[in-house]
Amino acid sequence: MKTVPLDFQLQNEEQMLDSARTFSQRITKRRTVREFSDKPVPREIIENAIKAAGSAPSGANKQPWHFVAISDPEVKRQVREAAEEEERAFYGGRASDSWLKDLEPFGTDANKCFLETAPWLVAVFLEKNTVDEEGVKHKNYYMPESVGIACGMLLTSLHLSGLATLTHTPSPMKFLQTLLKRPDNEKPYLLVVVGHPVENVEVPDIQRKSLDQIATFID
Repeated sequence: MKTVPLDFQLQNEEQMLDSARTFSQRITKRRTVREFSDKPVPREIIENAIKAAGSAPSGANKQPWHFVAISDPEVKRQVREAAEEEERAFYGGRASDSWLKDLEPFGTDANKCFLETAPWLVAVFLEKNTVDEEGVKHKNYYMPESVGIACGMLLTSLHLSGLATLTHTPSPMKFLQTLLKRPDNEKPYLLVVVGHPVENVEVPDIQRKSLDQIATFID
């Protein structure tokens, strides 16, 4: 395989610590938002966020993802209607009592108006296999892990661009494949709502686990 020099900027320890602290401070301010403004967001910002997500590592570099960015009001309306149909079934009996109890502090319900209000929706699809121009299928590897990493990078890029996000996972999400006319080798993975939060929006007063709770160091 052909190789190229690594594009890597060496930093001293002080610079590395400063970069790590700055990034940690910025990204830990990311919060899920459910009240979006209809203020437009330039397409180029979404394009660059998807480019960043597309640089994620993947099994054998198969890059098993596809992103569908939606700003068309009619398509957003259709997505909302289909999502709310699944959500009504979820809240109406599909979800367990314990699941619904865990959701109570967040005040969520089957109404998903943000799917129409926010200027952008980004539907992320997992490619179960890759189909070449001759129609031959090629195996992909570690698809859920790879697409999960890409989604994390997408959310990070959007947050650092000054936008609010919401990860939406109506279950099942098959309607996205049909509505967005995606091929059979793709599976809906995540729907990301993107835009500006409404002015003076408030979010639940939740706490994040401490470093000691989420990490073990073996020095």
